[in-house]
Amino acid sequence: MTVSQPEPAARYEVNDHIAVVTLNRPEALNAVDAELSAAAGAALERAAADPLVRAVVVTGAGRAFCAGADLKELAAGNSVYDPDHREWDFAGIVRHWIPKPVIAAVNGFALGGGTEIVLSADLAVIDERASLGLPEVTRGLIAAAGGVLRIHRQVPPKVAAEIALTGRPISAARAYELGLVNAVAPAGGALAAALELAGVVAANAPLAVQQSKRVMHESAVAHNGWGEQDWAVSRAAARVVMSSADAKEGPRAFAAKRTPRWSGR
Repeated sequence: MTVSQPEPAARYEVNDHIAVVTLNRPEALNAVDAELSAAAGAALERAAADPLVRAVVVTGAGRAFCAGADLKELAAGNSVYDPDHREWDFAGIVRHWIPKPVIAAVNGFALGGGTEIVLSADLAVIDERASLGLPEVTRGLIAAAGGVLRIHRQVPPKVAAEIALTGRPISAARAYELGLVNAVAPAGGALAAALELAGVVAANAPLAVQQSKRVMHESAVAHNGWGEQDWAVSRAAARVVMSSADAKEGPRAFAAKRTPRWSGR
């Protein structure tokens, strides 16, 4: 009898100097648990260490890019982070800086944590049917995986405030207008478009590309949501929000399909 091996929580493959990291929990819309964080983080490390890899594409299996944190895991009191690399943070990606360009191929649903992965990427391509957004405030939560740190650094301040404070999603076309993504792909074409963009990057001199990324990153680290001081501010805010009564009320109301009753505490 043949015993099938379980699918990895993140797949990794390399072709033509491009590594593709595929978040691989399609039945859960690629919601992030500890296993996925560990697998995706390890895949980025593998790409960083491979001299043949010149660019990395991150995408999702199935119809979603990433639905954010796995709420079932959180409700059970389980961590959604890689226990061996907590410093890489959400999905093993959002604080995992590597010297090679990372391109997000947003193939579907990407609100919340999915958007935070996009914000951490160097480049992004989005399916015309997908949308981005930070709906955490509608659940009594906060976009603590880099969302509120990075959104106002990537779009105009008042637009960022609208995204972060209303929780309303923005369309693929609007995301392109704002510069949150580099291109809008036809339905089902996000990965192909991202691979095409990655191919253009990979055709360039690897050292020149990596050093260009390093200079942009290090010269702007205090202003782009990667600096430790920024994350300390974010963690302090997250502690206040996540320990509140409203943080419990939001998910309960969502599960019960009712309007939340906020207490402001």
